Formats: sequence, structure tokens, C-alpha cells
Amino acid sequence: MKKICDYILQGKEVFVGLEDSKKTWKVCVRSGGVVVNRISIEADYDVLRNYFRNKYPECAITVMYEAGFRGFELHDKLVSDNFACIVTPPHTVTEAKCNKQKNDSIDADRLAKNLENGDYKSCHIPERDVREGRQVSRLYGQLQKDITRTCNRIRRAIEFHGLEHVFPQGDWNRRQYREAEEKVVELKVGESLRFALQMLFTELRQVRQYQRDVLKKLRELAKSDRYKKEVDLLRSAPGIGPLTSIRLALEWGDVSRFKRKEEFAAFLGLVPGEYSTGERDHKGHLTKQGNRQVRAWLIECSWVAIRMDPVLLDKFNRVAKDSMGIMKYKKKAIVAVARKLAMRLRGVLLSGEPYQVGLIESQKVQASAA
Repeated sequence: MKKICDYILQGKEVFVGLEDSKKTWKVCVRSGGVVVNRISIEADYDVLRNYFRNKYPECAITVMYEAGFRGFELHDKLVSDNFACIVTPPHTVTEAKCNKQKNDSIDADRLAKNLENGDYKSCHIPERDVREGRQVSRLYGQLQKDITRTCNRIRRAIEFHGLEHVFPQGDWNRRQYREAEEKVVELKVGESLRFALQMLFTELRQVRQYQRDVLKKLRELAKSDRYKKEVDLLRSAPGIGPLTSIRLALEWGDVSRFKRKEEFAAFLGLVPGEYSTGERDHKGHLTKQGNRQVRAWLIECSWVAIRMDPVLLDKFNRVAKDSMGIMKYKKKAIVAVARKLAMRLRGVLLSGEPYQVGLIESQKVQASAA
């Protein structure tokens, strides 16, 4: 038998806050400015869908949850079943400053209330093929970390057993790692240590082969019809190579969604944090919002770009002019160049025209006077 509240809600607009976790979902349902129901259900989409269809028939249901470890799959399933869905960044969810309690039920209540009041920001939902291609790019970075970790294990094992005099000193390149693997067979050590070292070198070879396979896939994506134009435009910029271009295209997606360059800079985390009030004006370090790997790529590319583009070099010199050789000011300057380079790349993608190396203002004036 249906409850009275079910008849009251039939055909009404319903707002649902969902707090996602691995095993259970906390759900808060609001309508007409009041909480209609709070439940805890199994973290299974079929259970959630049946709950909506049985309890709130003919209702306009909108669900909001925080972006998290499950990505956007829940969003896709809800939309495919004609439920409206909002995915909000966790750091933008508003709450009372005096709130000293936090648990999943309270978070679900807050999400539902913010959704009903329209007090929220929504994430951009990339297309499925972009998300899947992005996973390939991130796998490449994860494998690079695995390579570094395995190399460190090899060097530490050699040092721990006093074998560093047998191998080259200093940093090793790939050729030296291959030569070191060959030397392991000739070492006058016990069978157990030789086995352990051989396994470490085998792991290193395997992970590097995995990375080569992933790199091959990224090159295929770069040549595909979906990304070829964007990759070619990005590669026209100084310092941007074939690998970085496809990874930026995958991570950025459609940059036309950013109406102003300031929004794009904030998305990249290349804007200073600020806490100003009254006469006090305080700007701190970068917000570091967004993917830190993208910032690292831009900064790395900027060191190359300042040698090829006079405008970027002039930007670097102006920011670092008071550095007096202090490295931290040079780091600040290269971050400023990275932001300028990112804004120029956005302009290239929006206009569809290749990157044009510019002239600094003084050169323009001299050229016009001549």
C-alpha cells in the first residue's frame, strides 16, 4: 500500500542528494523545501533506479553527487534512464561555517538542499571516448612512476649489498641499465641475491615495454580523426611535442566551454589564491586546482618555449628581473610563462589557426618606425 506522501509527491519535482561510497549510498530526498525521505541503500545502480521508479512515479527527479572515485559512470546511467543528474566538484559544495559535524548522511542532506536551492557548481562531463582516451594518457604517467620506482629499487639493492663498485657511478641511462643486467650473471654473489636482482631487472624491462605499448596507442589516438586537428594545432606551438599535444588534447577536452581566459587559468590552477578583506589585500600561492600533471607539462614545455618565442622570453625576464639569481623567483617567472603559453594554446584551439611566434613590443615599435 502506498503512503500518503507518495500520492502527494506524484508528478512533483524531486531533488536527491547522493553521497557515494564503495559499499553503500546515503540518499536524501527533498521536495517543496522539506526532506521527504532519508535512506541508506546498497551501492548498486539497479537498486537506486528501482527505488526512484517505485517511490516517486511520474516525478521529475534530479540527482546530485560529488565527483569522486567512481567517475561519471553513475551520471551516464542516470541520464540514460531519463533522470537529470548533476556532478559537482567536492571543494565547491557550500556549508555553514559553524558546522562541526560531518558524515555521509549530513553530506547527502547538504547536497539535496544545495540542489533544490540552486546553490551549486557542476562539473563538465567529458564524452565517453574522451574519458577512455584520457585513461590511456594517465596510464602512461603511472607507468613512468613505476619505472622510476623500479630503478630506485635496483640502485638501493646494489648499494645495500655493497656492489656499487661493480657498476657505473652516477645516474644511469637505459643502455647502462641493460649493461648492468648483463653483469648480474657474472656477479660473485649468492643465488638468492642474483635471483632478486634479475627479477628487478626483468620487472624494469616489462614495465618499459608496457610504456612503449601505451605510447604506440597514444600515437594512434593522435592520428585519429577525433584528435588530429587539435594535435596539429598544439604541436605548432614552441616546446609542445607530439606526446604532450595528445595528452593536453585529452585532458582539456573542448576548451570552448571556458568563456573567458581567466576561467581557463582557474581550471588549470595557474591563478594565485587570495584572502583579502577590508584594507587587507593578500594573494598567496597558486590554487593548484585541476590536474597537477598538466601544470607540470606546461612548465616543462615553457622552459623550451622561452628559447623559441621572444614574447614568452620577455615575459620570463620581466617577472624575474628582480630575482638577483634567486631560483625561487625564476620558478615564479616560468609559472607565469606557463600560464601565458596555456592562454595562447587556448586561443590557437579556438581560432583554428597555428601558433604564431610573436615579437615583443619594443621590436614592434622599431619595425613600424623603420
